[in-house]
Amino acid sequence: MLRTDWTRAEITEIYNSPVLDLVYRAATVHRQHHDPQEVQVCTLLSVKTGGCPEDCAYCPQAARYHTAVKVHKLMEVDEVLTAAKRAKDTGSTRFCMGAAWREVRDNRDFDKVLEMVEGVNEMGLEVCCTLGMLTESQAQKLKDAGLYAYNHNLDTSEEFYGDIISTRTYDDRLDTLGHARKAGISVCSGGIIGMGESDQDRIGMLHTLATLPQHPESVPVNALVPVEGTPLEDQPRVSVWEMIRMIATARIIMPKAMVRLSAGRVRMNTEEQALCFLAGANSIFAGDKLLTTPNPDEDQDQQLFQTLNIRPRKAFKNGDRPSVVFEQIPLAAI
Repeated sequence: MLRTDWTRAEITEIYNSPVLDLVYRAATVHRQHHDPQEVQVCTLLSVKTGGCPEDCAYCPQAARYHTAVKVHKLMEVDEVLTAAKRAKDTGSTRFCMGAAWREVRDNRDFDKVLEMVEGVNEMGLEVCCTLGMLTESQAQKLKDAGLYAYNHNLDTSEEFYGDIISTRTYDDRLDTLGHARKAGISVCSGGIIGMGESDQDRIGMLHTLATLPQHPESVPVNALVPVEGTPLEDQPRVSVWEMIRMIATARIIMPKAMVRLSAGRVRMNTEEQALCFLAGANSIFAGDKLLTTPNPDEDQDQQLFQTLNIRPRKAFKNGDRPSVVFEQIPLAAI
């Protein structure tokens, strides 16, 4: 039985348990709900880069920070579909498109994104978007275009959130998750560790996710990749044991979720990644970049899978492929 009534005290006890006991318990739960030899391979593409008006302290795409990220307008639909086909050909079963927007606006750019969603869905990929805040009607339009999942991370606990972001509230994020859920879109939401938060902040974020009316289907666990020019550029590297505690705790309290080993994986060796998989991670991002930060290349991941005897998970194992319920109007006709 899935629980959505976890207390912070219960999660704290799990999180702080001896690490080998924690991993053993998480691995046991993982095997009850998932095939331990399967890992989902996802590709994340930045379809609109930089120039974001927000002030997320970790993000090099914020316009107010002086980083090496170059601003690029929204990609053309054909470019995105070519990238999606390449991702599928190299083994990805989920394709996520990210745009550096504060919120979605009902304009020509959103129409292009809807066309991208429809095209990627037609390829048989799980199509995901991360576009900022959504209204109910925008979430429904994405669903109607064939969107499978929407990513909107909580980033951290509600208590620490104001130290990292001031341009949108924690409730704004929860509202967007609610709009996606109401539209029937799979929810992807997790956070980042290594931003200066405490263990209680990490536990608080997991508590919020695990006590939503329905658990997120995907929970990305990111280790901060400090970027020069951002307020968090000098933060120390997160240890693999901190990642393992987050992954294992997430697996125990949200047993059916896909727990995604996300940003920061590029700095892990094979043994460290294997420990994360043992602790319950069963999804990774492939490709040399996660939006704007580095990621292991394709050859490294193929070697990783061969060494650990892991096979890629097939698409849509958690739900049926979305049906497109409208005909997108070509932009040329507008």
